[in-house]
Amino acid sequence: METQVILLILGLYLSSGVQLNAQCPKGWTLHNRKCLKCPDGFVLNEGKCLDKSSQPRNPRQGSGRCNEGYVYTGRECEDENECVSVDPICGPNATCHNTIGSYHCTCETGFKSSKEKFTAEDSFCKDINECTDKTHTCELSQTCFNTPGSFKCVCRDGYRQGRGDLACDDINECETYPGICGSESEGNCTNTRGSYTCDCRPGHSNYGNRQTKCTKLSCDGYEVPNEQAVGGLGRLWEKMRKNCAGLSSGGGDTAGQGLLEDMLIGTDEFLSSGQGVDDSRQVTGLLTMMEKAMMLIGPQMKQNHTKMESQHTEAELAVKRGRTPPTGPVTLSTENASFNTSWEMAAGNGTYPGFTVAALVSYKSLDSTPDSSFQALREKMEEEERRQKQQEEQEEQKKVLTELQIISNVVTACVSNPDTHKLDQNVSLTFKHPQERNESESLRYVCVFWDRDSWSQHGCVSSSTSTHTVCSCNHLSSFAVLMALYDIKHTFELQLITWIGLTVSLACLFVCILTFGLCRSIKGTRTTIHLHLSLCLFLADLIFLCGISRAQKAGCGLVAGLLHYFFLAAFSWMLLEGVQLYRMVVLVFHTTLRPAYMMAAGYGAPLAIVIISAIAYPQGYGTDQHCWLSLQRGFIWAFFGPVCIIIFLNAFFLIITLWKLAEKLTSLNPDLSNLQMIKGFTMTAMAQLCVLGGMWIFGCFMFQNVAMAYLFTILNSLQGALIFLMHCLMSKPVRDEYAKFLSGICTPEKRRYPEYTSNPSSNSQQPLKSNSSTGQSQL
Repeated sequence: METQVILLILGLYLSSGVQLNAQCPKGWTLHNRKCLKCPDGFVLNEGKCLDKSSQPRNPRQGSGRCNEGYVYTGRECEDENECVSVDPICGPNATCHNTIGSYHCTCETGFKSSKEKFTAEDSFCKDINECTDKTHTCELSQTCFNTPGSFKCVCRDGYRQGRGDLACDDINECETYPGICGSESEGNCTNTRGSYTCDCRPGHSNYGNRQTKCTKLSCDGYEVPNEQAVGGLGRLWEKMRKNCAGLSSGGGDTAGQGLLEDMLIGTDEFLSSGQGVDDSRQVTGLLTMMEKAMMLIGPQMKQNHTKMESQHTEAELAVKRGRTPPTGPVTLSTENASFNTSWEMAAGNGTYPGFTVAALVSYKSLDSTPDSSFQALREKMEEEERRQKQQEEQEEQKKVLTELQIISNVVTACVSNPDTHKLDQNVSLTFKHPQERNESESLRYVCVFWDRDSWSQHGCVSSSTSTHTVCSCNHLSSFAVLMALYDIKHTFELQLITWIGLTVSLACLFVCILTFGLCRSIKGTRTTIHLHLSLCLFLADLIFLCGISRAQKAGCGLVAGLLHYFFLAAFSWMLLEGVQLYRMVVLVFHTTLRPAYMMAAGYGAPLAIVIISAIAYPQGYGTDQHCWLSLQRGFIWAFFGPVCIIIFLNAFFLIITLWKLAEKLTSLNPDLSNLQMIKGFTMTAMAQLCVLGGMWIFGCFMFQNVAMAYLFTILNSLQGALIFLMHCLMSKPVRDEYAKFLSGICTPEKRRYPEYTSNPSSNSQQPLKSNSSTGQSQL
C-alpha cells in the first residue's frame, strides 16, 4: 500500500512540469527546467542546436583561441563576417554571402566560375564572352564586341545605326559617296545590302575587286618589243598583254597569282639559258617587263601580302586597299636585299585608284651585264677621281679604277606611284655582301641603278660596312651594288720594276733557250722541259711588255688570249717539271717522259682551256684598262683555276723531293754537317722554286699588302733571270759549255767556280745522285 502511494506522488510531480537534471532521461540535457536533445551532428549550446563543425571552442583561461570563422570578443567566440573585409574576399565581379563560421561567393551577371558557390581558395569569376559563345543578340547587320560582363552590337561596314534602339540601316554608298566607282564614263555603281559593286566600262578596270574604283587601263605598254619578240621574254610579254586585255574588257576574273608564277618561271628560264644577258637591250627588256608585271599583278592579288620564290627569282608584294590613301611605313625583303619606304610615297600625289602597291623582285643569277653597260659609269667615276686628284695636289700616288663588278643581287623596286623619277623623300635599299670585306683604298662599294641600257649612280648615296651596303635614292628603278677595284698605290714604281725585270728576264730567257737547245752535252728530259718553259715564258713576257696596255684598241682581245695561252703553257711545263722530279725521286729508274706526251700536256691542254674559254665568254678577253682576262662572271678563274692546281701539285712534288734528298744525303754520308745539309736543301729549293711556279703564291696577297705586291712583282718579272742563274750559271756542265764556247773566241784565264751544281741535265734516265763526299745533289 505504501509503495503505491509513493508512485502516485512521483507521477503527479512529473506531470506538473517540475524536472531535475538527474531526472532527465539518458542523452537528454536539462535547460531552463526542460529536457532537451539535439539530432546527430548537432550539439546543444545555450538552448540551441548548433552544427558541431561550427561550434566554437571555449577559451582556455583567456587565451582567446576560437575556431576558424569566429573571433573572440573577450567573453566568448562569435561569428566573423568575412564579407566586410577591406579587400573583397571573393575578388572582382563576385558577391560575398556570409554564413555562421564561413562564407561563399557567387558571380555577378555576365561572369562565371567553375562552381556555382565557391570561396576565394576554390575559384574566381571570369567574363563570359557572349560573342564567341553565340549568346549575344546582335543582328546580321551588326558586329558583336565583347565587354566586361556584357557585349555591344556595332553596325558593320555598309550600315549605320538606326533610330533609337532599332537595328542598323543599310547605307546607299552610290548616293552617299558620289564617284565611288569613278565617273559615269568609267564605271557604274550598284547598291547592295551592306555593300555595293562597281561594274567597269570597256577600257577601264578595277582589277577584279568589285569594291574598287574603275580606272582607265591601257594595254599599249604591254606590246612585245621587237628585239624581244623571239624567246622567253616575248612569251611573257604576250601573257601580260592577254591578262591586261581581259581586265580592260570588263572581265571580273583575276589571274594575279597564276600570272606571278608564270613570270617567275619564265624569268628563270631566261636567266638560266643565258640568252640576252650579254645584250644590254635584253637586260633592259627584262627589268622593264618585271616592273610592269608587278604593277599589273599587284592589284589582282587577293591577299594583302604575297611572297613567292623560284630557283633564280624572288618576289614580294604588298597591297593596301581603301577609300583613302594608306599611311605608315612599308618594308619588303628578300634573302639578300630589303626595300624601305612609306605608303604615302607609294601612293603618290595623283588620283588615288583605291589601292596602293609596293613590290620588290630579286634576281639571284643576274650577276653580270655587258661590259658596255659599265662604260658611262666608269667615265664618271674616273672624272671624279681626277677632280679629287686636282684638289689633293700633295698626293703623289695615283689611284686608277681597274674593274667594276656586280656583287649583289640585282633587284627591281616599284610602287603604284606613276611618278618615281624624282621623289620627295628618299627610299632605302639594303644589300647583303656575299663576303665580308671592308672598303679600302683599293676597294669601294657603289650603289647603282639601271638607266637606259647602262648602270648609273645618279641620285643614289651609299654607306657600307663589311657586310652590308645601304643605298638611299631619290628615284625607283632596278638597283645593285658594284664593287669598284682600284690599282693599289705606287703604281708607277711597280710598272717601272716590271719593265726593268721583264727586260732583264727576256735577255736571260733568250740565252736559256740557246743554251738548252744547242748544248748537246746536257740533253735530257729535264733539259727539254726547261727549254720549252723558257720559250713559253719568253713569248709571254714579250707579249706582256708590248701589248698589255693596248686596252680599248684593236687586237686587245687577241693579246689577252695569247697571254692566257702562253702563261698557261708555262705553268703546264712547270707541272711537267714537278712530275719529272717525282718520277726521278720515287721511281728512280725508267724516268723518261715521251716527247709526244710532254707536247700534248705542255701545249695541247692550255690550248683546249683557251678555246673553251673563248667559246663560253668571248667578251672576257680584254678589259677597259688592260689586255687581260675580265673579272666579270668569274672569267679570271679560267687562268687562276689551273694555276692554283698546278702550284698545289708542284708544292707536293717539292716536299717529296726535299724529303727523299735528305734521306739520300744521310745514307751516303752520315757525318755530313747540318750546315752543309741546310746549304744543299736551300740551294735545291731555290733552284726548283724558279721552275715550279712557287713564287706565284705571293700573288694571292698582293692586293692586301704593299710589300707583297712589290715582292710578287720583283720575283715574277725576274723569273727568267732566276732560271738563268740557277739552271745555267750554277750548273757545272753548262759552265763547261760556256767555257768551251768562250775559249773558241778568246782564251782568257779560266774562272774558278764553286763546287755546288744544279744540273738540269742530270740525265733523266739516271737515278738521283749525290756527291758522297760533299752531300751535294745534282738536282
